[in-house]
Amino acid sequence: MIVIKQLMHYTIIAIFLIIIGFTGNIFASTDPSKNSVSFSEIYNYANLSNAAYQSAPRIHEISALKSYTITRISSISGFKISYFLATNDADKTQVISVRGTSNIENAFVDIALQLTIDKRTGIRLHNGFSQTAQAIYTEIQPLLKKDYVISTTGHSLGGAVALILAMYLDTDHFNVGQVVTFGQPKVTNIAGAHQFKHLNIIRVVTQKDLVPLVPPFDPIDFNNLDIFWHPGKEVILLDDTSYAILEGMESMMRAIKFTQEPLNENNLQNHQMSLYIEMLAKKIPSSQLIPFKNNFNLFNLFGSEQK
Repeated sequence: MIVIKQLMHYTIIAIFLIIIGFTGNIFASTDPSKNSVSFSEIYNYANLSNAAYQSAPRIHEISALKSYTITRISSISGFKISYFLATNDADKTQVISVRGTSNIENAFVDIALQLTIDKRTGIRLHNGFSQTAQAIYTEIQPLLKKDYVISTTGHSLGGAVALILAMYLDTDHFNVGQVVTFGQPKVTNIAGAHQFKHLNIIRVVTQKDLVPLVPPFDPIDFNNLDIFWHPGKEVILLDDTSYAILEGMESMMRAIKFTQEPLNENNLQNHQMSLYIEMLAKKIPSSQLIPFKNNFNLFNLFGSEQK
């Protein structure tokens, strides 16, 4: 009976992977030019994301180095999150940087699994992230300029909010530039990711940062078709000058291996913004794109590898 039950699970999972694999190919890029990455540009966004953790004088100082002036710095009451809006009038650009959680362990506790319909975009979004994004958007919308290119960035939960802010901007016909996030958890489902696939989204991750894999991708949960899904291009920072790029199903399958592992100190260190900046700096002079192997084993999905 146990063997039959496991075979049924494997059959369901195989069918699920075929279906989702086909769907995932919709989001995967086949254009080699889209695999080019400007690490100097990503490094600038990393510094702006990191600045959101700093004091107001330090935010002004860091933004000035990037030729921005601060339009607004604010904290959202009740959400324990802060952000700043910076403007460059010479280049006609604005950037919104959202701070992540101040306690990394809480990043896992704070990530609820509920997707709800977002009235502004019409798609299903993570309820907590969308509420935070809506609160920020309400505050800064009068300060946004229609004829400027507006980019968003953030680390951890701040990255999730930054992505939703870009969705709001796009929905309201602002000129959205880049969306660059670091260690960002998932915010929407397949339909939501598809609706905003035209945005220039770069999700930067370290290989053993578990937060981007949350909520976990579980093929066994075949009854729940409303699964979380990452939009955009995932840039995986590997050792030294190496990096990999995944999209669609390939990106989602990365979660399966690590969701069987307990949270440990190494995972937490791999989520630190300081490590992201350190690894990005090594790739500015030169970088090497290499293939990424998921090493997914269907028969070890339940923790008992078949030999």
